[in-house]
Amino acid sequence: MEKHKEQENKGMSRRRFLSVMAGAGVVGAATTMTGCRPVSDPSGIGWLPNQYRNASAQPVQVKGRVPLDPANVSLVRNDEKCILCGQCLEACEKVQSVFGYYELPVIDEFICVHCGQCSLWCPTGAIAERSDVENVWRAIQDPETVVVVQTAPATRVGIGEEFGMGAGAWAEGQMVTALRMLGFDVVVDTNFSADLTIMEEGSELVERITHGGVLPQFTSCCPGWVKFVEYYYPELIPNLSSARSPMMMHGSTLKTYNAQKLGVPYEKIVNVAIMPCVAKKFEASREQFAGLEGGAGKYYNDDTVKDMDYVLSVRELADMIREKLDVDFANLPEGQYDQIGSTAGLIFGNTGGVMEAAVRSAYTLITGNEPPAALLDLQPVRGLEGIKYASVPVPGVGDVKVAVVSGLANARQVCEDIKAGKADFHFLEVMACPGGCISGGGQPKTAVPPQNWVREARTATMYAHDKAGVINGSAAGAGQMTTEKGVLNLSHKNPQITEIYADFLHEPLSHLAHDLCHTHYVDRSDSLIRK
Repeated sequence: MEKHKEQENKGMSRRRFLSVMAGAGVVGAATTMTGCRPVSDPSGIGWLPNQYRNASAQPVQVKGRVPLDPANVSLVRNDEKCILCGQCLEACEKVQSVFGYYELPVIDEFICVHCGQCSLWCPTGAIAERSDVENVWRAIQDPETVVVVQTAPATRVGIGEEFGMGAGAWAEGQMVTALRMLGFDVVVDTNFSADLTIMEEGSELVERITHGGVLPQFTSCCPGWVKFVEYYYPELIPNLSSARSPMMMHGSTLKTYNAQKLGVPYEKIVNVAIMPCVAKKFEASREQFAGLEGGAGKYYNDDTVKDMDYVLSVRELADMIREKLDVDFANLPEGQYDQIGSTAGLIFGNTGGVMEAAVRSAYTLITGNEPPAALLDLQPVRGLEGIKYASVPVPGVGDVKVAVVSGLANARQVCEDIKAGKADFHFLEVMACPGGCISGGGQPKTAVPPQNWVREARTATMYAHDKAGVINGSAAGAGQMTTEKGVLNLSHKNPQITEIYADFLHEPLSHLAHDLCHTHYVDRSDSLIRK
């Protein structure tokens, strides 16, 4: 009797119920009980994709789950919600080629690149981002701090979906207004630091091409991709650009350059980033970006400083807005950023966007001339195809050959080609998430699993705004010269980029630029036995 009461008190979670049903051999009835039917499209137009019904050693809908460290800095799992459906395994193994590509048992850590695709594929919400919302609220409520928030390019085509605006709705101005209403002191655009990244990464590419450096050069904006290389292809670490991601360049320059412009002690600044990517939470925690190894910590010789304090997903920002603001988000007035970025920086959110933005400015860095119109609409690197190639003729250099990849399973294929000596290109862009940051692990769940029609809607909105070239920002709040709304689709034409080099960094790849805008990577292959 006592044992029976003890079991009653434990409650019956959905996962425990299905486990019991599996033991009784009747889990197959779950499909009938839920009223869900398999669909004809294996990508899963309905709630129950076909892969739930694939033959396996387990009964229908009981496929297991990805290993997830309880101390994972990016992701958490609620066991009460997990139904062992295997969707997270499907994403991690088939889409990202992470799970299943190492021998078991693991050596000293749970293998994870923090991309968060498992959270987008999870039909019950069992896997979610590790929340920093309470930490951010405390910072906002502290009268002694100046809380600076930056928003990544893809956030403005995601946040609206949380408030019924439809897939790919443009909600940049509403988001800026909401952030000010929440109490953030300074609101800046990560498009600015994307422009800064283009200057540093593009200059690095030019130097490698003209001085016989390691090629192909890899982009390093995506922390999931970087960690993937550190785990599985450490021999290719020299190919990674040393340039920090835009978020981390912004973190270090906000606590140095902008702090001085604003007349605010760096110790009083709390940096917050709104990102479409939960791997950014892991990136912000890397030891390279804190203390004496970090940009601001090294600059001030202060081992207590972090370049980036907190990272929130788009979903977390939506939760904050719903919690504190009783507003019709879609009809909020459109606010302006305190800093500006070009629309070349904007398209960083799309797969191929980093490459296209880089090629636009690299052309000018190499030739001294403005890029031709064809480079402002580089169709061969656009679209959702997993692997794309293009060749750009550059006077004085010849054809600069580039490759664009999204999804880590595709990246694995290209890395194997590089190792085999089959890579005939100079520059490789990789985004861990299919479609790029517009489909990052921290974006709203418009469809489960993620669907291409959603990715296409978000991507099309980004390119439409790039074509118009209209930017948003006044810049006065960040202590830089005031620039009203205008047309700007080239990173090197951003007047605030010109200003930060003239007043502070001096030139791309300078000693100070290396300290604040570049980093190094870690060989993590000892943590696993690669298959």
